[in-house]
Amino acid sequence: MEVILLKKVANLGNIGDRVSVKSGYGRNYLLPTGRATLVTPKNVVKFEAMRVELERKAAQDLSDAEGRAAVLKDYKLSISAKAGSEGKLFGSIGTSDIAEALTAAGYPVARAEVRMPNGPIRIVGEHALVLHLHTDINVDVVVTVVAED
Repeated sequence: MEVILLKKVANLGNIGDRVSVKSGYGRNYLLPTGRATLVTPKNVVKFEAMRVELERKAAQDLSDAEGRAAVLKDYKLSISAKAGSEGKLFGSIGTSDIAEALTAAGYPVARAEVRMPNGPIRIVGEHALVLHLHTDINVDVVVTVVAED
């Protein structure tokens, strides 16, 4: 299946690239999310008319993400949670908990932007995680989990 990318897609291409993808990936992900359109003569003409607007929007999204990354670059998040005497949490801290804590601290972050390479946090201490703000922009953040009294 051949498609024209309407947005930059990681490991696939940039705006306007014509790429060949497996039909399931195109049908189930790229087309419904608006990241691509099928290559047809009508869609090619339509894309060329929208190209400038799409590139302007992509540049704006990138600059917004860079601004957010600059603010979050050296930020250390502290979360308190109930823990046992050995430092093991009752439950765990996941992506939604991190996103809510950052949003409450004044840094709006979506749950989908939080990447936890080691899985959910289950012990007290400092943990590293990544905020994926844009296709090209990742920010490392340190989360400190402290035990509640």
